Amino acid sequence: MKIYLTAIIKAKEEYRTEVLKILQNMVTETQKEEANDLYTLHQGIEDQNHFVFYEIWKSEEGLAQHNQQPYIQAFGNLVEGKLQEKPQMYIANRI
Repeated sequence: MKIYLTAIIKAKEEYRTEVLKILQNMVTETQKEEANDLYTLHQGIEDQNHFVFYEIWKSEEGLAQHNQQPYIQAFGNLVEGKLQEKPQMYIANRI
């Protein structure tokens, strides 16, 4: 069963450019993953420090493998100092 995921990331203003580069690298690398059907990054219009990922995964297992990739782990290192808050994740099934 496919997994649909939306992630909301809020960068601190002074780190926005650095966070964006890491997020863009995540897109480049993730789109190479076999288990990924869609992985898109969006930036807020009213608040450019806000980023939203929309993702579709072929399976829970594929998403779990994705979360173990080094570029995802590198993103995890940002949470404490360069983001306004912990990323919000919404995982859903399509109905």
